[in-house]
Amino acid sequence: MLDIKWIREQPDAFDAGRKRRGLEPLAQSLIALDDARRAAIGKAQAGQARRNAASKEIGQAMAAKDAARADALKAEVAALKEGQAIAEAEERAAQQALDKALAEIPNHPKDDVPDGPDETHNVEIRRHGAPPAFPEGFRPREHFEIGEALGLMDFEAAQKMSGARFVALKGPLARLERALMQFMLDLHVDVHGYVEVDPPLLVRDEAMFGTAQLPKFREDQFRAGAEHWLIPTAEVPLTNLVRETILDEAKLPLRFTAGTACFRAEAGAAGRDTRGMIRQHQFHKVELVSIVTPEQSDAEHERMTACAEEVLKRLGLHYRVVALCAGDMGFASRKTYDIEVWLPGQGRFREISSCSTCGDFQARRMDARCKAADAKQTRFVHTLNGSGVAVGRALVAVLENFQRPDGSVEVPEALRKYMGGASEIGATGKA
Repeated sequence: MLDIKWIREQPDAFDAGRKRRGLEPLAQSLIALDDARRAAIGKAQAGQARRNAASKEIGQAMAAKDAARADALKAEVAALKEGQAIAEAEERAAQQALDKALAEIPNHPKDDVPDGPDETHNVEIRRHGAPPAFPEGFRPREHFEIGEALGLMDFEAAQKMSGARFVALKGPLARLERALMQFMLDLHVDVHGYVEVDPPLLVRDEAMFGTAQLPKFREDQFRAGAEHWLIPTAEVPLTNLVRETILDEAKLPLRFTAGTACFRAEAGAAGRDTRGMIRQHQFHKVELVSIVTPEQSDAEHERMTACAEEVLKRLGLHYRVVALCAGDMGFASRKTYDIEVWLPGQGRFREISSCSTCGDFQARRMDARCKAADAKQTRFVHTLNGSGVAVGRALVAVLENFQRPDGSVEVPEALRKYMGGASEIGATGKA
C-alpha cells in the first residue's frame, strides 16, 4: 500500500509511475478522498471540542443558578452527542473509502526499472552456461513426453480425481521432486544462511491482504472454508511472520525459507500451458523472504537473486536473468528480476524464479516496523521475496536438459545423494 502523504506531496511522480505501468492518472481522485477524510475528521473533532466546552459551561451555569442557560446547554450537548455519532460514522466511511482505493493500487516502480508495456520490453541482464548438446538428429522431447514414456507422470489419473492442471508423479520422478526440494532447502539454509520455516498452508484474509493477494487477486486464490485460504506461495506466511511487530534494526536482515505446496486457481491462464507441469493448480516451491531496513533492500535484492541462481548453477542448467519492465511487474513489486531456465523440449527460456523487492508496500499493509536503538520513531521495514526455486519447473528443466536418446534421464550430480546414489532414471522407470 502506498503512502497517501507521499501521493499528496508528489502527485506528478505518483501519476508518472502509474503511466509507466500502463495505468491512468489517479492522484487527484485520491487526494479528493483524503480531503473528504480530513474534513470528516475535522468535523468530528470540532463537534467533540464543542461538546466538551458545553459540558463545562453547564457546570458554570448551574453554579451561577442560571437554570435556563443550563437547560439550553444540556439540549445542545444532547444534540452534539447525536451529531457526534453521525460525524464519527462519516469519518469511518471516508477512511474506508480511502483505504479501499489505496489497497487496489499497485506499487510504484523504481527509477531503474525498464520502461515498457509487456514482457517483450523486459531486459536481459546476464546468462549462465549453454544449452545441452544432443546427438545429431535427436529431437529433444518435452517433459511430459519424457515422463509419460517412463510411465512415471500420470496426468490421466490425476484428471479423473481432480480435473485439469494436476499430475500424479510416481516412483523415481516423485523422489526426484522431493530430492530437488531437499537440495534447495539445504543450500539456502546451510550455505546462504536462511532460517527454515514450516509455515501454515492455510491463512486468513488479513495475511493475504498483507502480501497483496487480496483484494485484487481474489479470483486467483483457492478458498478453504469460511475463514481461510490455501496459500498461493509461502511468501504469504513467511512475510506475515513480522506483521504487527516492531523489530530491532540491529537484528535485520531476517531471512526465511520454506518448501511448501502452493495452490493457485490460474483464473487468467485459460488456454496457456494446458499440457504438462508448467502451470498447475497445485505445485511445490521453495520460497525466499527477507525483512530488511530501507538501506539494505537494494543489496538484498541482488543477494537473493544470486541465491536463486546458485540453485541452477549447481544443477548445471542454462539460464538467463531478465529485469522486468514496469508494465510486466507484479502488483506488489517495485523491481523484479526473473530467472528463466532453458527448456530444450520447448526450445526457449521459461521463468523458474521471480525475485522482487517490494519496498515498504507490504509492510504498510501488515504494519511491520523497525526501530534503531537510538531512534525516537519507528519506520516501516522493506520486504523482498523470491522463488528459490519453483520445484516443479526445476523438475521439468532437469528432465528436458538431462534426457537421453534411449529415453533415460541423467540425475544431476548435486541430486544424487538425495536419490540414494542413483545416477539415472532408466527407460524402464527405475532409478
